[in-house]
Amino acid sequence: MTDGPPTTGRTTVRQAVLDLLRALDMTTVFGNPGSTELPFLDRWPEDFRYILGLQEASVVGMADGYARATGRPAFVNLHSAAGVGHALGNLFTAYRNQAPLVVTAGQQARALLPNLPFLGATEAASFPKPYVKWSIEPARAEDVPAAIAHAHRIAAQRPCGPTFVSIPSDDWSAACWPVAPRAVSRDTAPDPALIARAARAVAAAACPVIVSGPEADAEGAGPALLALAERMGAPVWTSPFSANLSFPEDHPLHAGHLKAAPQAVSDALIAHDLVLVVGAPAFTFHVAGDCALFRAGIPLIQLTTDPEAAASAPIGDAILGSLRLGLPLLTEALPPTGRTPPPPRRPAPPPEPATPIPPAYALHRLHAAMPDDAILVEEAPSHRPAMHAQMPVRDWGGFYTMASGGLGYGLPAAVGVALAHPGRRVVCLIGDGSFLYSPQALWTAVQERLPLTVVVMNNAGYGAMRSFSQVLQVRGAPGIDLPGLDFVATARGMGCPGVAVTDPAALDDALHAALAAEGPMLVEVAVDAGIPALYGKP
Repeated sequence: MTDGPPTTGRTTVRQAVLDLLRALDMTTVFGNPGSTELPFLDRWPEDFRYILGLQEASVVGMADGYARATGRPAFVNLHSAAGVGHALGNLFTAYRNQAPLVVTAGQQARALLPNLPFLGATEAASFPKPYVKWSIEPARAEDVPAAIAHAHRIAAQRPCGPTFVSIPSDDWSAACWPVAPRAVSRDTAPDPALIARAARAVAAAACPVIVSGPEADAEGAGPALLALAERMGAPVWTSPFSANLSFPEDHPLHAGHLKAAPQAVSDALIAHDLVLVVGAPAFTFHVAGDCALFRAGIPLIQLTTDPEAAASAPIGDAILGSLRLGLPLLTEALPPTGRTPPPPRRPAPPPEPATPIPPAYALHRLHAAMPDDAILVEEAPSHRPAMHAQMPVRDWGGFYTMASGGLGYGLPAAVGVALAHPGRRVVCLIGDGSFLYSPQALWTAVQERLPLTVVVMNNAGYGAMRSFSQVLQVRGAPGIDLPGLDFVATARGMGCPGVAVTDPAALDDALHAALAAEGPMLVEVAVDAGIPALYGKP
């Protein structure tokens, strides 16, 4: 049933928005409703799917995973004021992930706003800034459909990101004109002269190196990056905090993962005579220090869609534009080099079982058990070095993590990725501390009957904080240990089966059962609480 148009040729704001969302292929809506959203939800159309999250941070995380996995903007409907506040952590992460989201939020009725009403959001459009690309509360009710169309276009434009529209609750029934969707190009071509200049520099280099980031996978330009690396015969490092697969990790040219420390980056790259950064900042650091690379006089060339990343690089040339368009142009401009490719890295040896279970052993067995086409979503920061060593990701579109440090992303993102790929196995690898930020997402996975395997690495604390304390030489810091938690009980309370593993002999059976389950299943693995070296030399 639809709203009737109040006058000939006109319609209601609600109907115009629903028609627009249909035309934009945005009929999946992620939300957590409140009273200010009910007029939008009234008589919910049968061709729309409403994905309920139990808290706004989970809602945004699910939409982020869905948008990144589908490659198109996702539609989010949040509650007003404090509801948006709940979502801000994952909204910050979505901004860093360059996830295309159209985030809407309810607002109190316009007639009540001058009197500081309950649930009224003061300066609603400013609340999520600066971590949205564009935000607005339309001045007139009839402008809401056009504002949502505008938000969609900006969210989809590279570099992608979230946008925000605040909508007073009485706007939905107002009269307006329909809004037709527009075709707007998402890609911009790089400067041909700068591509030619880069080709000459790469051809002249005796020992170039590539640092690749998440943009190539996000753009669908992974095969073009692979062709360029093979043409150059150059090693490829994954950039720090890359949120997607940056290069096939079992490829002979893959050199490893750069750590987010200036000294580590410098040590890895300074022996080369040219650094080509593709689809990443140059560079993302998490600890302070001296990066001798920036003072060594080594040419650095950056290809990116992100003007902010280009502007922030301290040295070198930056070429702005689509990697999908730019990488083939650069490859075609390169003459055969005759360089001898570097020898491939030796794979990490298989770890031995022990009690408590070594994280590397748990990840080795998980990798062996996973189906070939499974998608990995990760938020286990302290176990990332072991994951890189034991779980090489091979396929474009097969890996997602967060580009920010805000916890609570991984589990809801895995739900969103699973919704985007019906029937395909998704594995959420998550730390015990990370799981506790958005456990509500597990309920949504149960309701949607998703083939989601959740592996909780329980080291009874914030492992990354333990590692960071070593780097900063901090001793005796409180608030790091997390004793007495039962993740299987939490899962069962939301209708999700689970099993806890403390004995390495029981690990394979638990993982195989969780990977074969028709719906979601959780495996809690009690792992050694040893401190990993997250920011040392690579």
